[in-house]
Amino acid sequence: MPPFLEAAVANLDAYPRWFVALCLAVVAMVAVWVLVKLLKWTLYLAAIAVLVWVLAGIAAWWLG
Repeated sequence: MPPFLEAAVANLDAYPRWFVALCLAVVAMVAVWVLVKLLKWTLYLAAIAVLVWVLAGIAAWWLG
């Protein structure tokens, strides 16, 4: 195990296991929340890009 991980694990040994598990669960929930928000905005941007693409295609077809 790398030295920085050994130091981190040694520091976590001072806390109760339930507290460490609770903190890890909170960090995991926040990470999932951030990923969901990023996915949502990515889908919004993709939908807007498709809409612009379709409108540009219709305009190009209409104008000949």
